[in-house]
Parts: sequence; C-alpha cells; structure tokens
Amino acid sequence: MFAYILKRCLLMIPTLLGIMLVSFVIIQFVPGGPVEKMIAELQGHGTSATARLSGGGGDMGGALSGGQSSARQSSNYKGAQGLDPEFIKELEAMYGFDKPTHVRFFTMIKNYLTFNLGDSYYRDIGVLELVLEKMPVSISLGLWSTLLIYLISIPLGIRKAVHDGSRFDIWTSVTVFVGYAIPSFMFAILLIILFAGGRYWDIFPLRGLTSDGWEDMSMIEAAMDYAWHMVLPTAAMVVSGFASITMLTKNSFLDEIGKQYVLTARAKGLPENKVLYGHIFRNAMLIVIAGFPALFISVFFTGSLLIEVIFSLDGLGLLSYESIINRDYPVVLGTLYIFSLMSLVMHLLRDLVYVWIDPRIDFESRG
Repeated sequence: MFAYILKRCLLMIPTLLGIMLVSFVIIQFVPGGPVEKMIAELQGHGTSATARLSGGGGDMGGALSGGQSSARQSSNYKGAQGLDPEFIKELEAMYGFDKPTHVRFFTMIKNYLTFNLGDSYYRDIGVLELVLEKMPVSISLGLWSTLLIYLISIPLGIRKAVHDGSRFDIWTSVTVFVGYAIPSFMFAILLIILFAGGRYWDIFPLRGLTSDGWEDMSMIEAAMDYAWHMVLPTAAMVVSGFASITMLTKNSFLDEIGKQYVLTARAKGLPENKVLYGHIFRNAMLIVIAGFPALFISVFFTGSLLIEVIFSLDGLGLLSYESIINRDYPVVLGTLYIFSLMSLVMHLLRDLVYVWIDPRIDFESRG
C-alpha cells in the first residue's frame, strides 16, 4: 500500500503542474489586467491612484504630466495613450510583467513548491496569510454542511431502499427533489425572510459567524453563539446537497439487496439488521464514499460562494470571486493551487477509505 500512496503522491506533481499551466495561460489572455486597471484609475482618479502607488504623488504626477509629450507613442495597454512609456514600464515591473511569460511561470512554480504564494496586488498581505485568514469560515461551512448531508442522506437512503415503493419512499422522494430543485441562494433568502427578521420572525442572526464580544464569552456560550450563527447558512447549503447522496445510497442498497450473497445470508436465518448492516452496508457504501471528495470540495468552494455573500461570511469563496473581479492574479492562482492540492489529497484519502471499508480492494496490485 505504501508503494501505491507514493505513486499517487508523485502523480500529483504533473497534475498540479498541468492545472497551474492551463490556468496561467488562460489568465494571460484575460483582458483588463492589473496594469490596465491601474492606468484606468490614474486616468480617471489620478490623485488616489498616485497616492497608492508612490505614497507621495510627486514622481507619478510627473509621469502623468510628462507623459503628455509622449502621447503619440503607441502602447499595448488600453487607455495608456498620453502616459510616459517609462512610467508604463515601472507599472509592469511593479506587477512582475516586465519578465517573459515563461520566466514568470517557472518562478511561480518554484515559489509554490515552498508555499510562497506571493503577495496580493491590492491588499497589504501575503496570499498564503490571506488564504489562512479566510479558510476557517469556508472550513466551517464545508465541514458542517458535508457532515449533515451524510448524516441525513445515508439513513434516509437506507430506509427508502428497505421500504422501496411505499408511501414513505414516494413522499420522501418528492421532498428530496423539491429541495434539490431549489437553488441554495434562493433558499437562503427564504430563510432570511422567515427567520432572520426579514418579514416574520427574528430568531437567527443575519450575518457573520460570531456575535460582538464573542472573545469574552465562556466556552459554552461561545460554542452556542457559533452554532446559532451557523444554522441558517448551513441549512441553506444542506437542503440542495443531500438529494444526490440520498438517491445514490438508496440505489446502491437496492442493487446489493438483490444479489446472491444477501439471499444466502437471509436463508441462513440471519436477522435483517445483521444482513443489512453486516453484509450489505459495506459493499453499498463504496459508491457513496466515492462521491465524498467531490461533494466536500464543491461545498467548500463553489457551493459556499453565494452563501458567503448573502450571510456576509468572509471566506475563501468570496475571496476567490473578488480576486477574479479585481484581477488580483496572485490570489487567483494561489487559491486555485490550494484548492487543487486539497482535491487531490481528498481523492487519495477516498481510496484509502475504500481499502479500510473493504480489504478485498487492492489498488497496489492493479496495473
């Protein structure tokens, strides 16, 4: 098994390299980069932009006024007409665009090997520090939502399989698919209207993960306050996420129930619970476990984006979205690197859990 784990870890290297290469190339063709954005600010809001760049404004002001004599010189950047070419070069150097593309890519990869993700263009903080600062919020949403989805879906799916075709199965199927059809952000808005003072009851808080003065609360009070804030955003993410796992669990159990080893176990007089949880469960849960990494990453990143916006939760989903809008390329690539690495590690853990549940599976012996 050690050889298989080592092989998978080594395969992560070209996979990550490919992901970062494709992403880096795509970013090169995205219009409106940070240099263009700074030029637009200088042209429209010269004072604030100049202050941000130079701290004093004298040198950049000279570049703007001196650039008028260079108005006829061409530039590769939209809106750069009238600016001194030397000033444009200073902007390129500030953002690292003064080096060839391949040099910038390999420098980035070399830094990423030591988790040096660079610095944000627009925030006075390193990308890794920024990611670690926002990660607890996204981990909270992803962890609790995924845990609740599985805690609801697996027992419900098993019962639906055992009572296949009954009224319980039919009505729960209707409920499951209605929940699946409602987008999580729409359900979040509905929860706010009903339970967060939007129109009816004011039971749960509208924003944030903690109340004011949370640091001064006792451990029990702090835990209760945290759980109180998590109810609505977690509920909004769970309602549209448990349908697929529920139906997957049901269909997997139905497929196993009709197999010969189940009929043999029943013929030997084993109790139904022993047959269900001692024989069927281990085989039926393999396909359910296979979907865990994708579900966790989806909830952790893409699924939490709108929920973080609606409930004012400052997590990684919101950070990634804002960095794309602002063309903050170090943050875009840094968060992508972290998410890709996490996804690969989760898939490896999935295979290890496969072996733990069913020792008959041997990935190492496969070609």
